[in-house]
Amino acid sequence: MNKINEYIEKYIDYLRFERLLSLNTVDSYKRDIVKLVLFLRQNNISDLQEISNDDILNFLEHLYQSQSDRSVSRILSSIRSFYRYLLRSGNILISPFSHIKNPKVPRKDVNILNQAEISGFLENIAFSTYLELRDRTMFELLYSCGMRVSEIINLRLNDINIEESLIRFIGKGSKERITPVGETAKNFLVRYLDSSRSNIEREIKNDYVFLNSRGGSISRQGFWKILKKYAKKQNIGKNLYPHIFRHSFATHMLEEGADLRIVQELLGHSSISTTEIYTNLDKRHIKQSYFKHHPREKS
Repeated sequence: MNKINEYIEKYIDYLRFERLLSLNTVDSYKRDIVKLVLFLRQNNISDLQEISNDDILNFLEHLYQSQSDRSVSRILSSIRSFYRYLLRSGNILISPFSHIKNPKVPRKDVNILNQAEISGFLENIAFSTYLELRDRTMFELLYSCGMRVSEIINLRLNDINIEESLIRFIGKGSKERITPVGETAKNFLVRYLDSSRSNIEREIKNDYVFLNSRGGSISRQGFWKILKKYAKKQNIGKNLYPHIFRHSFATHMLEEGADLRIVQELLGHSSISTTEIYTNLDKRHIKQSYFKHHPREKS
């Protein structure tokens, strides 16, 4: 088992320093691989290549006792990636998981706010205090740019180009992307930077754009608390979570006629198939668009 632990540590270093994955992603890979290691230990298997088909079936049965199809699929993907690394580095000669296919996972439902709900949520956030203006600006940017919560809490001052109306993000997998920022969000951002941020920052100096009430960077948990506060205050009938603004951004862009590949670029998706989930969200809108634009239906 010591040898296996050594392999895992080297793999983690590879993910961090060569593939430059985020710490959250690396931790996810490690948790998945540890599930296999614990199973091997419980079944007295000390060699990563000495896993029979029966062992794999028992491992899958073990996973299904506590994991969903989606989770099992992710765990298998992590394990196969680990074995591919071991093959490339010459630590093993075969991968017993190479022929194991992931379970079919039903397409995940994506929740969105419609355009009226987004406008209502944003316009009902007051901005008379420094912290209220900070909050309004964050949510305007979240929707304007299709940002992830990790991107907005890690946004730095030098990532913003006000003159060009552009923002640079370091997104998932440490990938860089640059997106335009809309006029409304830009106006709130300028106002926040000019008036609120310096008052929130106090004596603590850093280059994060959005700061907590103590002047430090906002954590994920802190952002969730801010969102929950406004969701409760506005009594919106839908479950609000940070990613719903990103989902809504993508859907509304496509509803208004944006090209799918442009939306892919704006979201920073590696594969267009990831972006395509948004094309199935609003069948009513597609039907309306069909009857409005099809040349044989106009008459």
